[in-house]
Amino acid sequence: MEAEHRGGPPHRWRHGPPWWHPVDRPEAPRSARLPWRSTLLLTAVVLVGTAFAAHGQQRVQLDGYGRALLLLASVPLLWRQRHPVPVVLGTAATVLLYLVLGYPYGPVLLTVAVACFSAIVTGHRQAAWVALGLLWAGHAVVALWLYRLLPPAGDAGAGLTQEIVIGTWVLAVVAVSELARVRREQWARERADRALAAERRADEERMRIARELHDVLAHSISVINVQAGAGLALLDSDPEQARAALTTIKAASKEALGEVRQVLAALCAPGAAPRAPAPGLGRLPELAEQAAAAGLCVEIEGTPPRLPPAADLAAFRIVQEALTNVVRHSGSRHARVRLAHEGGVLRLRVDDDGPATGAEAGGSGNGLAGMRERAAALGGTIEAGPRPGGGFRVLAVLPTHLEEDR
Repeated sequence: MEAEHRGGPPHRWRHGPPWWHPVDRPEAPRSARLPWRSTLLLTAVVLVGTAFAAHGQQRVQLDGYGRALLLLASVPLLWRQRHPVPVVLGTAATVLLYLVLGYPYGPVLLTVAVACFSAIVTGHRQAAWVALGLLWAGHAVVALWLYRLLPPAGDAGAGLTQEIVIGTWVLAVVAVSELARVRREQWARERADRALAAERRADEERMRIARELHDVLAHSISVINVQAGAGLALLDSDPEQARAALTTIKAASKEALGEVRQVLAALCAPGAAPRAPAPGLGRLPELAEQAAAAGLCVEIEGTPPRLPPAADLAAFRIVQEALTNVVRHSGSRHARVRLAHEGGVLRLRVDDDGPATGAEAGGSGNGLAGMRERAAALGGTIEAGPRPGGGFRVLAVLPTHLEEDR
């Protein structure tokens, strides 16, 4: 795996030979995708091999018609990947005609094996079986009964043992082809699974970035909105308070821009480590100060425990979103954050006294959904709803014993 990340070659044929899935490579011209080299090599082997094999056989001498039949059986293999059914049927018929006319045995049967292999691995199993079955049956009829009526003259009939050997050869071709087909389908499933996994990881990363941006911007803009309203109201009557509100707006916007840049930097350079540490529960006092600038008094109970980075960030963002919802949707100016860590579980509770100031009491659907997704990603839960005595409560239960990020 390390070699792959460093630019080294991947595992050899881990997901199939490269020529079996050309969709992973740039599109090539149609003529370039024809198997010219293998077909030319096979044609040469058939022509030269048959010429050598003809010596010593009591068969019809290989003449121009015989060579034409050999070419007719070999050349169509150029289109065996595009049109496997007519190629395998035509090749089997040509080879059967060649044998019926009494021409010498030889490597001509390789053309049928190659055509059959291509048909089976591309899913046309029935056509390949039919072609091989007809070839074997036709040869058996000629070799056992019709040999007296066909050339060469004085030809002797074949024995049953010879036909069994040929039948065994046919079965071996089918078995190898079927094995290759199964392996190819397995590689195709693996490639599809890898593509789905990559797409799922991309979706999860987009959701993570969306949650980060939502949490950062929602909190900071809520503070800015409250301070902007206070500044406008006090601009004429109390310029000093208006100046303080503008100072808070400047600080909140600067922090928001910094966190947004950090998120976008991680997006643009996924392989690089972040330059600044991710926010965590250690920044709760700073979060309380920002909420106080928006007019919300935050009381923190409990000591933040040491957490893995992912859990620390999730806990901070959950508290941040809960306090943002109090600022935006509650009439209460007081909130309580309570932390309890025991038994490998962190319990975060954020309460306000209410009342709600709009229909979206407790927060918008996106905010609560983001908190639930953060908790679920760690194996935790979120409960959010009205309190029995009034107000709203967000309760997060997060496991703290997590595997270190790889």
